[in-house]
Order: sequence, then C-alpha cells, then structure tokens
Amino acid sequence: MTHSIHPQTRRGRGPARRIGRSLALVLPVVLVLSGTLAVASVNWSGTPQSPVLTAADTSDAGASSRTAARAPQDVLRDQLLMELQKKDPGAALTQLQQAVNDRPSLAEHCASIARSLGKAAVRVYGPTQAQSYARPVCDTSFASGVVAANG
Repeated sequence: MTHSIHPQTRRGRGPARRIGRSLALVLPVVLVLSGTLAVASVNWSGTPQSPVLTAADTSDAGASSRTAARAPQDVLRDQLLMELQKKDPGAALTQLQQAVNDRPSLAEHCASIARSLGKAAVRVYGPTQAQSYARPVCDTSFASGVVAANG
C-alpha cells in the first residue's frame, strides 16, 4: 500500500470548471476581434476626417454659438445619441471610438459617453437587442450602461 503526502482530491467537473474552460476559449477570440476593430477604426492617413466633432460648422448661427459654449464631450455625447436613434448603437460606438482616436483629450470622457449610449440603447431597442451591439469601446462601458438601465 502506497501513501501520498498529498491527499487525493477529486478533480472538479462543476460549473466553475466549465465556465473557466469557456472563458479560456472565448476570451482570446474577443481580444483578437476587439484589437482588429480598434486597428481598423484608426484613421491612419493623418488627416482628421471625423464628422463627429463638426457640430460647430452648422449653417444656423444660433446653434453654432450654443455649441461653441458647450464642452466638446457634451457636444459629442449629443451627436452620438442622435446617431444612435438615426442608425443604430453600433454606428454611434464606431463614431465614439473614431472621435477618441482623433482627439485623445476626449478619452477621459469615453466611458461616461459609452454608458450614456448603453442606457439610451436600452430605451430605444430594449435590453436584449441593445446588448447585442456591445463591443469593447472604452472598455465595457456600453455594456455597463445597458445593465444599469435594465436593473
């Protein structure tokens, strides 16, 4: 009869192990896709082409004076909320990422804008469809906005 210093333990086959294996398979795919999306959305030409931050260029002089007095992140948030209603949350998130890439000073406001977009997406599309648009723009702030609006 042989004895071991370490007692034999049953290898778990419970839910934690299954979740761990699932994450081990899914997480690298998510990271590669998010990296690909980030690289694809960068303006590599060096010339700013983002239509997102051109609200001050409106033909209405009154609107442009009101826009000029507001902070750039507030102007961007309002434009993206309109874009979300016109098209879909995916288009708004793409424009948010492009705006942050073009203007790094907006990066500190990215998470709050993405959360606002998530909450608005729940109001417009419902929680299930809104969550389907989630992607890693500004970490997971859009998804946390969806959860906050749903909970």
